[in-house]
Amino acid sequence: MTVQPSSLGSVERRDVRPTPVQIWWSAARPSTLTASFAPVGVGTALAFSADLGVAWVALLALLGAVFIQIGTNFANDLQDFLRGADNADRIGPARATQRGWVSTRQMAWATALAFGVAALCGIGLILHAGWPVVAIGVASILSGLAYTAGPFPLAYVGLGDLFVLAFFGPVAVGGTFYVQAGTLPTAIWFAAIPVGLLATSILVVNNLRDRVTDAAANKKTLVVRWGARAARWEYSLLVLAAYAIPVIAWAVGDISANWLLCLGALPVAARETWLVWKRDGASLNAQLKGAAQHGLVYSLLLSVGVLL
Repeated sequence: MTVQPSSLGSVERRDVRPTPVQIWWSAARPSTLTASFAPVGVGTALAFSADLGVAWVALLALLGAVFIQIGTNFANDLQDFLRGADNADRIGPARATQRGWVSTRQMAWATALAFGVAALCGIGLILHAGWPVVAIGVASILSGLAYTAGPFPLAYVGLGDLFVLAFFGPVAVGGTFYVQAGTLPTAIWFAAIPVGLLATSILVVNNLRDRVTDAAANKKTLVVRWGARAARWEYSLLVLAAYAIPVIAWAVGDISANWLLCLGALPVAARETWLVWKRDGASLNAQLKGAAQHGLVYSLLLSVGVLL
């Protein structure tokens, strides 16, 4: 969720204002953007495995997904500051608005710009796949805004986990497949749901780390509601389910054994789960990046297995 320690981190230690590029790069939270790469990659692999893939459409879908996530990250940066969740006690990576590196007005305009670029990508997808794409795009952008903004912010009432599961799993994987193929076969969900589960695991680590400041700001995430131990169990069950679903689907004959190549990511899963149970506070920053990398490795292996 931040730039590399050798850049922004060293700047902070010298108490010098980061450069504009460093600030906006950090605000985009690049280490978590793999959560948008993964579902588009899996959805595209599924489309090409069915001889229905369209490269330029897949590229537009990827750009749209990335800018929706960046827009959501910018909106979170702004809204968490305005609602008091990001303050001087924050132990996670620096947030641009809270640190005073950008004004609230600048962050609001950056949010609008990111979502605007995503909407422009959507125009090409609409021309190719028709008006159902409008529903996918509008729902994704509105949900990105509603995650921390509006009268009923999802993250503040404990619905963030469900939002991430749905939009980084079935919506993103299924939507990517649909805009290329124009259909949604049942087998899609055996890939889409695991990808969404692992994206949700990233959020769980984030909320586990931030539970003290979130509670103080009345941000009632599931971690705040249920406690740290329950959050670690949630993380473990999300990871377990991501591996169990393709195994069960293969056992009942719904998918090819090639899909089980994703099991090659199990060593990464085991290591990250163990560390999430062992670490707490600021040390979980590494596991936030680790959860994102785990999801990417799993999705890459799954994509290769689908294409074999």
